Amino acid sequence: MDLKLKDKHVLVMASSKGLGRAIALEFAKEGAAVFLTSRSVESLEQTAGELKEESGNDNIRYHPCDMSREEDISELFLKVREAFGVVDVLINNTGGPKAGGFADVEDADWIKAFQQNLLSYTRTVREVLPGMKENNWGRIINISSSSTKEVIDGLILSNTFRAGMVGLSKSLAREYASSNILVNTVGPGRIETDRIIELDTVRAKKTGVTPEEVTENAKQNIPIGRYGQPDEFARAVVFLASGANTYLTGQSLVIDGGMLKAL
Repeated sequence: MDLKLKDKHVLVMASSKGLGRAIALEFAKEGAAVFLTSRSVESLEQTAGELKEESGNDNIRYHPCDMSREEDISELFLKVREAFGVVDVLINNTGGPKAGGFADVEDADWIKAFQQNLLSYTRTVREVLPGMKENNWGRIINISSSSTKEVIDGLILSNTFRAGMVGLSKSLAREYASSNILVNTVGPGRIETDRIIELDTVRAKKTGVTPEEVTENAKQNIPIGRYGQPDEFARAVVFLASGANTYLTGQSLVIDGGMLKAL
């Protein structure tokens, strides 16, 4: 299948490692021009070099950005426009907010999670929409969580703000479909990343077992019987963000190996 991504301009947020890196690599393999971001310029430099080598695609740029900071996002898009002009594909992605239940988080945690995990997405979307409308083509994918379908105990901040991402995506999809801008939300289940290792460790401390026991118990609730790999998640995202997807918009997809029981 031709994904029609060659020479498309793709911006992948939080892409020096984890899911963001895997997504950026798949785009690079398809011949897209890829722009990477993260808070660490050293990590970006290393990742850009690795992706060029792994994909054979040298059209990879990067610039540091803390997504919770409006001024960082503004500066990022100055650099993106210098390099690419218009952004054809935006992949919104951030690290997860602080773990904990309602009693574990304070106002400062709520504000930080809002800025990092929801307001940041609205700011990046605001930056790309004019160019997408002018070109009558665009794809926006908002990376969320399986908590958009089934809340996760002990992750109240994620449960709250990831749900907001779904509302944002659905609204955007309806508002901009006439401009051929397709917007979808994609949430990972238990994909093997640093974030999952962190959450398994937190749960282990609370329950008095080892992280390995938490992981094995979690796998028993996944019909496929294992954690997913970042590249498996990335390939689904890249399809939705490609020219091969021409009609699927406004959807909230979870890639979880069949783990969720919710309809």
